Amino acid sequence: MPHSAKSAQHATIAYTAPFLAFVGIMAVEKWIPLPPQWLYLVRFCVVAAVIGAVSWRYLDFRPSAPLLSIGVGAAVFAIWVGPDLIFGYRHHWLFENSVTGMAASSMAPALRSNVAFLLLRSISSALLVPVLEELFWRGWMMRWLIDTEFLRVPLGRYVPSAFWIVAVLFASEHGPYWEVGLAAGVVYNWWIVRTRCLADCILAHSVTNAILAGYVIATGQWQYWL
Repeated sequence: MPHSAKSAQHATIAYTAPFLAFVGIMAVEKWIPLPPQWLYLVRFCVVAAVIGAVSWRYLDFRPSAPLLSIGVGAAVFAIWVGPDLIFGYRHHWLFENSVTGMAASSMAPALRSNVAFLLLRSISSALLVPVLEELFWRGWMMRWLIDTEFLRVPLGRYVPSAFWIVAVLFASEHGPYWEVGLAAGVVYNWWIVRTRCLADCILAHSVTNAILAGYVIATGQWQYWL
């Protein structure tokens, strides 16, 4: 295999493997005979290992606009919880149905007072998930939809079809929260177009998830942790 082809293959793996590992483990967890907290730890460790092994060289944690990225992340948190607080429509059939699922946490009640698990879940949400999702959605897919040799496409290049396909797919992974997931996807996509820096999107996404984790634990709104 030519060196350039190898490099492209390695880059594809680096951008997609953490997300695929995360989703893949979730898909088979019900067949693994371990308590839920240990399953979550296994998922955390495997995905962290994949990031460290294959993705690290492609990551840059130097945002170009850190303060604005923090503001964007806080705004997405407000978008995420605001509609439920103001309108309370989450149980409408458009959001809870056989396709999207229910807005209810799958977390066992006993784990809601397990400090170690809550800490692990919060760290995963705030530090791990933003990295794997931003690598996949805005680092890889948003460029791959423009050119399958995605490294030839600069980060943040705006092509309407790629922008909206990624936003819709990002929404689809959030089940009954699909409409705020779509809004979040649009904001994060806009931010990568605006900054052309994946670190800014990772930081914004991290801030959103960190505030949401604190909100869930402080208020007992566990349904936000599906």
